[in-house]
Amino acid sequence: MTVRTAGADAEVELAIGGMTCASCAARIEKKLNRMEGVTATVNYATEKARVSYGGEVTVGDLIATVEATGYTAQRPAPPDEPSGEDSEPDGLRPLRQRLVTAVALAVPVIAMAMVPALQFEYWQWLSLTLAAPVVTYAAWPFHRAAFTNARHGAATMDTLISVGTSAAFLWSLWALFFGTAGTPGMTHPFELTVARSDGAGNIYLEAAAGVTAFILAGRYFEARAKRKAGAALRALLELGAKDVTVLTPDHGERTVPVAELRTGDRFLVRPGEKIATDGTVVEGSSAVDASMLTGESVPVEVAAGDPVTGATINVGGRLVVEATRVGADTQLARMARLVEDAQNGKAAAQRLADRISAVFVPVVLALALGTLGFWLGNGAGLTAAFTAAVAVLIIACPCALGLATPTALMVGTGRGAQLGILIKGPEVLESTRRVDTVVLDKTGTVTTGRMTLLAVHTAEGTDEAEALRLAGALEHSSEHPIARAVADGARQKVGELPTPEDFANVPGLGVQGVVEGHAVLVGREGLLREWALELPEDLRRAGERAEAAGHTAVLAAWDGAARAVLEIADAVKETSPEAIRRLRALGLRPVLLTGDNEAVARTVAREVGVEEVIAEVLPQDKVDVVKRLQAQGRSVAMVGDGVNDAAALAQADLGLAMGTGTDAAIEAGDLTLVRGDLRAAADAIRLARRTLGTIRSNLFWAFAYNVAALPLAAAGLLNPMIAGAAMAFSSVFVVGNSLRLRTFRAG
Repeated sequence: MTVRTAGADAEVELAIGGMTCASCAARIEKKLNRMEGVTATVNYATEKARVSYGGEVTVGDLIATVEATGYTAQRPAPPDEPSGEDSEPDGLRPLRQRLVTAVALAVPVIAMAMVPALQFEYWQWLSLTLAAPVVTYAAWPFHRAAFTNARHGAATMDTLISVGTSAAFLWSLWALFFGTAGTPGMTHPFELTVARSDGAGNIYLEAAAGVTAFILAGRYFEARAKRKAGAALRALLELGAKDVTVLTPDHGERTVPVAELRTGDRFLVRPGEKIATDGTVVEGSSAVDASMLTGESVPVEVAAGDPVTGATINVGGRLVVEATRVGADTQLARMARLVEDAQNGKAAAQRLADRISAVFVPVVLALALGTLGFWLGNGAGLTAAFTAAVAVLIIACPCALGLATPTALMVGTGRGAQLGILIKGPEVLESTRRVDTVVLDKTGTVTTGRMTLLAVHTAEGTDEAEALRLAGALEHSSEHPIARAVADGARQKVGELPTPEDFANVPGLGVQGVVEGHAVLVGREGLLREWALELPEDLRRAGERAEAAGHTAVLAAWDGAARAVLEIADAVKETSPEAIRRLRALGLRPVLLTGDNEAVARTVAREVGVEEVIAEVLPQDKVDVVKRLQAQGRSVAMVGDGVNDAAALAQADLGLAMGTGTDAAIEAGDLTLVRGDLRAAADAIRLARRTLGTIRSNLFWAFAYNVAALPLAAAGLLNPMIAGAAMAFSSVFVVGNSLRLRTFRAG
């Protein structure tokens, strides 16, 4: 169960049972919203109700209201057992059994009705024998739901199906027992007109059985497709580890359920095991596969001090991790919550569809009666009038309207979660279509956000490896960010670094010490001047070029001479130039926004391919930049990852928060990119636009189908059996169209 409390108000999520169409969801939503202090949204596709309530209302009251409406409600159980998307849950088994029965018995009934060569003597009675179990046992869920709804003074899709199939079956019974349909040699032409004017010679057993079989098939495949649509969220919820090996001072290693893990506990992760929860590595080094959360296939190297995320897999060495977040606070739980919230949301177009669904069934019943009266009044005969009225009852389908938005949202948000893209809700989708400008925060978004050794410029006769080894060894003893960049870069290029025999920090200038018998200086030019060392011209020019590009030049000297310039900067992410190309391909105009100086900003912009740069902006002024662009008539998307980006993300028409950033930025964004790859921003906008397009095509089909089908049925141009097949197909089409989003690929 999902329950959140805020002051006097609380929020609960309920699993709803017994819904068979969008009209059901609309009825439940209407009943709940009539309760004082209650605001409810019922989603037919996910079969859940999200309810905010306060005052004297309790969860028990909410459940009682749903049950009084004729449905069931309960707190949804957490997924304990992993279940594949193609496995068949208990709820589908009886539906499959009824479908198999209906198809096995309906096929010969339809064949005898449509193929004169099969119409042996008394064939109508065999049809009755075969059709009876179809209309009673197989169609029982429709009749039971119709009866339950009738007791509550309501009508739903099941009412239309039950009335239509029952009318066709009872008409056929009357014709067989009291007309001439049971007479030997009587044929059954597939027409609206019959030999006898009173219509007693016609039977509709094939329509009753065929419609039941078609609609059961539609319901079954729709249910399986809806299950596939929600498979990504279920898989996300099931990703976490079930057990964890906790390290305790007293008992050593102890295996306990993950639910017993607490913040601050230290646990062991062996190679091949899942990391139980979010934490920090305190011992060991390894590679971690985070593809199930981020969509990034390349494992990430981690060592002591690095953060790790729960549900990722340790593919390398042994790790000891200290838990920093457990339970509902973990990144996995937050991701699942964001996806689930998005799937329960409703777009404006869906709210219109829901309002139509709420009055759809009564309108169709009235239209069917009107059709019957019209044809009778025009002298068309009882059979023609009856056939047209039954076709109207059966062809109508509010289900497609109810499924149009939620199924596309389920698949789109689920696929996004698999790729490390979290869409907060349906309103976000409309924003992605409108945006024409994308503002990119530089540090941590376009660049790595940490100082990196970019280049080494050495004096004539100096070996680069030696410069890195000596400078890196000395800087390794310093905690300064620039010193760490030098040490990390040196270690990557030359391997293990020697330990200094002597070390001293010179505040504001650099460090000095003795490494392998060499007196080494690393820092600013002022440090070298203190030791009366001159800077060679070639190194001076290298330093000036680095500073002109907005980079930091670190000088290294040993044995009484300046020998190297180490160029340090916040490096551009390798994927950023490609990301900018992808954003441009989507019709977006990129703008680089940074608090750094103009020279640094221009250098980064040139490297990634951005022409418009806004530099030297204070953190509190970023939101003003977004407002200014909006005032120029632009629809702005903002991509950022820091606390100082949160206000700008909220102000933008579309906020994209890098999941590698702060909680404040993620909370303010409309789309969260779990991995720190700017290409994910382009993928997110593409996926959101494609999901929006799928919703629109679904709604168009659902509206167009009913607008076209109902007049055709009322005009007497559709046989009831064909109407049943078309109705079943309409829902399956909408769900199937949504499932195409599962094929979305990043890049």
